[in-house]
Amino acid sequence: MVLKADLPGERLDAFLARTGENLSRSAAQKLIEEGQVLLNGKPGKKNDRLNEGDRVEYTIPEPKRVDITPTQMPLEIVYEDEDVLVINKPKGLVVHPAAGHSDDTLVNGLLYAMGDSLSGINGELRPGIVHRIDKDTSGLLAVAKNDYAHTMLASQLKDHTMARTYEAIVCGNLKEDSGTIDAPIGRHPSDRKKMCVTQRNSRDAVTHWEVIRRYRGYTHIRCKLETGRTHQIRVHMAYIGHPILGDTVYGHKRKELGQDSQCLHAGALCFRHPRDGRPVMVFAELPPYFREVLEKLDKMSGS
Repeated sequence: MVLKADLPGERLDAFLARTGENLSRSAAQKLIEEGQVLLNGKPGKKNDRLNEGDRVEYTIPEPKRVDITPTQMPLEIVYEDEDVLVINKPKGLVVHPAAGHSDDTLVNGLLYAMGDSLSGINGELRPGIVHRIDKDTSGLLAVAKNDYAHTMLASQLKDHTMARTYEAIVCGNLKEDSGTIDAPIGRHPSDRKKMCVTQRNSRDAVTHWEVIRRYRGYTHIRCKLETGRTHQIRVHMAYIGHPILGDTVYGHKRKELGQDSQCLHAGALCFRHPRDGRPVMVFAELPPYFREVLEKLDKMSGS
């Protein structure tokens, strides 16, 4: 794929992550390290600074054969056809293999259930995974069964036509009934495991929120993502002073209402079917952990 630089001074890897097709910053850096990126016809380096109009050409190599142990585990499949399936992921389940999680992830379970019937676009560690949600976020996740479906769904993510709606419980009472947070998100400058609102090496991020119900000291909200940055809702809500209940990374460090991980649930997913364009709308009810917190809040508020 050939791209033209549009922001003078931007790093090559940041440019690729911002404009490339379904590329993260780490994926862009890996392509550069493997010699798959040319800058004006010559091999690029991740810290090369671009001039406006520079020609950037990159190639994504054919995916390697998946070498992950299939693991039997219960999977709640809420939608499935020949191209796509949608999983209702439980809280606590890691999506793809990483350090400390080699055989107990959603990908391991998908390989056991689906065998080779998954796309390979995202590489050997993420077969079929079109987008991801955090380990401690519950809810809906789309999985592609073939490369065509993956490409079409990824394009909907990129042009913001895949609608993802979450419910969350945040700390404090939001004064307005609804609002929009438009604040760019990038890697935290001192803690590389975290994200933050920043103007440096960031990507546009937009979250729309609305109040479902207010409680004593907490608010139940619904969030709609216009973009899909890492930890977006968690970062944005903390940024406006209302971190998600239980989020000890971006919010309060102490346990509240017995929660030591975020109360965040991906409850609705709407997209155009990759084969014929028909609308597909999938919903997942609030899980028990979330309902239990709402019941506690009811009692605290005297409802």
